[in-house]
Amino acid sequence: MSSLADHRIHQVEPLSVRTRYPRVVGRNARLGSHGSGFESTAVRVVTDQGATGWGVVEGPLAGAETVVGRPLLDVFDPATGVTAAEALPLDFALHDLAATIADVPVATLLGGAGERSVTCYSGAIYFDDLDPEDTPRGIAAVLVNCAADWAAGYRAFKLKIGRGNRWMEAEAGFARDIEVTRAVREAYPDARILVDANNGFSPAQTVRFLQHVADCDLFWVEEPFQEEEGGLRVLREHLVSSGSRTLIADGEYQPDEAQLLELASAGLIDVMLMDVVSYGLTAWRRIMPVLADLGVAASPHAWGMPLKTLYAAQMAAGLGNVLTVEGVPGTTDAVEATGYVLEDGVITVPDQPGFALPITTPASLT
Repeated sequence: MSSLADHRIHQVEPLSVRTRYPRVVGRNARLGSHGSGFESTAVRVVTDQGATGWGVVEGPLAGAETVVGRPLLDVFDPATGVTAAEALPLDFALHDLAATIADVPVATLLGGAGERSVTCYSGAIYFDDLDPEDTPRGIAAVLVNCAADWAAGYRAFKLKIGRGNRWMEAEAGFARDIEVTRAVREAYPDARILVDANNGFSPAQTVRFLQHVADCDLFWVEEPFQEEEGGLRVLREHLVSSGSRTLIADGEYQPDEAQLLELASAGLIDVMLMDVVSYGLTAWRRIMPVLADLGVAASPHAWGMPLKTLYAAQMAAGLGNVLTVEGVPGTTDAVEATGYVLEDGVITVPDQPGFALPITTPASLT
């Protein structure tokens, strides 16, 4: 086995990968239908010794080609991640490459501080009760989707709420949010239930919603409104005074790291949600010890791509301090992900080198 010091970057090749969902995913409080899948960009890095690694990319690849010809250790440190700004778009590809060269799972490269198995919830329960617009299917559609995801191995559901923010009259939408939450709890009394308002509520609406579903034992409330101290204090005071165990999860949408750490230090956020890819594995490696010291857990946002769920699971096994993983039901064309097992609400990462995600015949973007 060669060492990382023996490798120079020989090629950076952009790729296209396609995500496919098992059903059309509907609206949330801010956005319209999420469709049945999409194309996204990935990148493969090849060294002069023939080693390869690949990973998805969010954002431009501009400048990444400047790493070609440089020693791998000039742009990547196995102890911390990407060390050159121009190589940050290659974050996941370089982690995959380095772990593959070292013949260890990415989780081991990250330190192996967590368990190889972590709970995983379905993040795919959207406003499907509102579609199609001419003949809405109603709450039954939400329960059908929960049943499909239960059959796929999930034992927890994240329900989108905030219908009155854009799609329904405010009070009617608020009432529907309550109806859906209660219907899912009634149908799945043993499931873990999370709710996500995508910043579609006010602090007062959030408290009111929680009062109406107080007996539903919600695991967390996610992004109820744009992060700000006053509103989060109102929410925290309600949770404390009511004796609720519900956690506050925030930090997904346009995260301001300094602000989030300040809010976490004040005891106003329990779970940090920065996206696993757009925030980046290198950034997560840097911030995770800080969160652990604050007593704040992580659960990287993974919605959109099943691959991001698998990355988050590796991160959980490697860095620890990950409370649960967001599941994205679906597949990725040309990617073999059978090493990852989802069973009875728990996802287990394989004991294979890199991310253990062989890719075959991907479409080149060059």
